[in-house]
Amino acid sequence: MARFFALALDFLRDRRGATALEYGFIAFLISIAALATLQQIGPLLAAKYAGVLPGLQ
Repeated sequence: MARFFALALDFLRDRRGATALEYGFIAFLISIAALATLQQIGPLLAAKYAGVLPGLQ
């Protein structure tokens, strides 16, 4: 039983996974910001391409 508690304490003190979680959270926030930006820019780019398309034909 003492070995179990020692392993449990080692697991709780281990901080290696915290860094991976932090990087994952940062990547999640960046992806949300990129999606929001693309949703705002998308219609503007579609209008710009629609205006250029007649000149290319």
